[in-house]
Amino acid sequence: MGNRPDELKALLDSVARQEGDPVEVVVVGQGVKASELVPAGVRAVDLPENLGIPGGRNVGIEAFGPGGSDVDLLLFLDDDGLLPRTDTAELCRQAFAEDPELGIVSFRIADPDTGVTQRRHVPRLRASDPMRSSRVTTFLGGANAVRTKVFQEVGPLPGEFFYAHEETDLAWRALDAGWLIDYRADMVLFHPTTAPSRHAVYHRMVARNRVWLARRNLPAPLVPVYVGVWLLLTLLRRPSAAALKAWFGGFREGWSTPCGPRRPMKWRTVWRLTRLGRPPVI
Repeated sequence: MGNRPDELKALLDSVARQEGDPVEVVVVGQGVKASELVPAGVRAVDLPENLGIPGGRNVGIEAFGPGGSDVDLLLFLDDDGLLPRTDTAELCRQAFAEDPELGIVSFRIADPDTGVTQRRHVPRLRASDPMRSSRVTTFLGGANAVRTKVFQEVGPLPGEFFYAHEETDLAWRALDAGWLIDYRADMVLFHPTTAPSRHAVYHRMVARNRVWLARRNLPAPLVPVYVGVWLLLTLLRRPSAAALKAWFGGFREGWSTPCGPRRPMKWRTVWRLTRLGRPPVI
């Protein structure tokens, strides 16, 4: 969004330092002229308005051909992140080359000053050891790599989500199509420690998109279970009155507004998610 030019420069410099073949870069400007912020050799796409996180990333995908078909892999990196290692791109190439069923890799996000990885940045329920790599059922939107065949097979990120849970929507569709998702502790993105609630729309979007996620992807009997579990968890966390009001507003919106096409996952995918440690009810 053009409000972190120094951080963007640092990120682009860290990408330029990657070993192996050069990484082609596209920067998408959400309502700003990214073309005025990037150095020579970096492509920019200037959007007239902010399409939200998944909408902007979808534009970036198409910059590499339909469904990203001009390339094999796409990295998605937040503009205030930084790749501290110079071999991350090569690790990605190696991981996807060694496993043809691997569709998505989720990086480890660590604070640049402390090295700490927040629990919420480990995409599994057993998140106490962020240094343990594993198969997972979702991924981190600001630090990941995706095989472009995934987009070509299951479609893009859900642009209507704007913010929150778009990664899980894509992950569930990818898993339902037979792809695998890995969390890799050795692929690191430095990112300052933040709270997701810093975004003004956080509580509303989280609630609305939870409902949309269930309506779009889950078998009918699991929809009320999934939504009910998250309603209970939200109440147990005792949010402020203002946050709870916004959450319930988003919750109602999730049921009353269109959520996009419904393609419920197969029951064997439900079992697969369960075996991976995260049944799709939580």
